[in-house]
Amino acid sequence: MMAVNWGGLICVVFFYIIILAIGLYASKKTKGTSSTDEVMLAGRNIGLLLGVFTMTDGLFFAKKMREQDYVTMLDPFQLKFGPMMCGLLSIQALSGELFYCSAILSALGSTFSVILDIDTTPAIIVSACIAMSYTLFGGLYSVAYTDVVQMICIFFGLWLSVPFTFTNEHVSSIVETSSTWLGTWDNRYAGIWCDYTLLLLLGGLPWQEYFQRVLSAKSARNAQILSFAGSMGCLFMTIPPCLIGIVAASTNWTATDYRQEIKDSNIVLPLALQYLTPQVVSIIGLGAICAAVMSSADSTILSASCMFARNIYKGLIRHNATEKEIVWMMRFSIIIFGSIATILAITINSIYGLYYLCSDFVYVILFPQLVSVFYIDFTNTYGSFFAYTIGLILRLGGGEPLLNLKPFIEYPYFDDGEQLFPFRTFSMLISFTTLLLVSRLFQYLFIRKILDKKWDVFKCVVNIQHTEEEQLKMKCKRVAAV
Repeated sequence: MMAVNWGGLICVVFFYIIILAIGLYASKKTKGTSSTDEVMLAGRNIGLLLGVFTMTDGLFFAKKMREQDYVTMLDPFQLKFGPMMCGLLSIQALSGELFYCSAILSALGSTFSVILDIDTTPAIIVSACIAMSYTLFGGLYSVAYTDVVQMICIFFGLWLSVPFTFTNEHVSSIVETSSTWLGTWDNRYAGIWCDYTLLLLLGGLPWQEYFQRVLSAKSARNAQILSFAGSMGCLFMTIPPCLIGIVAASTNWTATDYRQEIKDSNIVLPLALQYLTPQVVSIIGLGAICAAVMSSADSTILSASCMFARNIYKGLIRHNATEKEIVWMMRFSIIIFGSIATILAITINSIYGLYYLCSDFVYVILFPQLVSVFYIDFTNTYGSFFAYTIGLILRLGGGEPLLNLKPFIEYPYFDDGEQLFPFRTFSMLISFTTLLLVSRLFQYLFIRKILDKKWDVFKCVVNIQHTEEEQLKMKCKRVAAV
């Protein structure tokens, strides 16, 4: 067993102090304010350059969201489908953010264990506490300012590591090992690959972490521009991890100081940094990983807290909550969600399985409803509820191997407990179709008076009751028109 890498540990502590200092400095911008726009959206004053650094798609949703001056991703759901349905939909949104935060904290713990040879628990706790501290005081201002430093660290840390891994004496030519890292195309799994491709493309949209940056932009046009620029930056930043992964697949690990083959693919990156680069470079690489985790952890904690404070606390529990009350509830939620994510990261081994399952729910359930909120006027709460239920059943029916959740629906091409059919996309499409058909059905039944208006219990077809926020927006539109 190696001794604790004290030099590396000191460097990491120094890095954390810098991040905490920057976060607390940025928090001065929210000092004395109780405005949700200031705390949750940095006063809608995030410029293009800072915005690109903080969010690394925008053609169909960014402009519309920003033009309406929403505060969270769930606001349009709440206005269209009502607080109760919004509360139900928020389960998927909150769970996805929470489990994602837990998963990346768990990954950070593994990295510390490999490179610094220290216990994962204190590494996870300290990292989470620092992220919570500056987010608690500064909201999005602190998250945005620290993101700039973190992105710079990620860029230089990972790109610096690449040439050292390629030139290590135990690494074979990647051309000669291409059959190992390229893999082979197996038609048997074509459906699964298509499923995951669409999940990544479309399921990555209905996340508060993304829309929080969109809504904080100075203008709708800026929101679109930073979305596209950020996506290009994100694509560029995937190159170093991919290259290091290729190198790892081309390495004779038994000849390195590691002296065994890699059995856990989740620690490939820290192992490559530790055993294929000089110690100084590996520490810088660790700093890059720490930066990446901190950048995501603070964003997800803030995103979950904003949705809870605004759409659940104000939307369902305290309709007359003041701005100051909502801000304090958001800060309280930061502590609660951050603590839960930390505990999950430490105690649950299947945290990645929970995150993958929640990501699927976001794709299957939230994506169709997001489209309908902005582009399909006739959809209503009845369609939303039935679509939610059908999508949930169909996705759970497919099972989840990482959680040992056995499938109770055998989709086409089911083989020995394995779903080879793109059932996630199928579930999403059925959920979307249900949303449209049921919405049309109830609209027809109520408007044609086949059902009495007293049965419009969701008050979304003939018994429509506008919320105070909707009434205010409509009044503003009338004033602007005059």
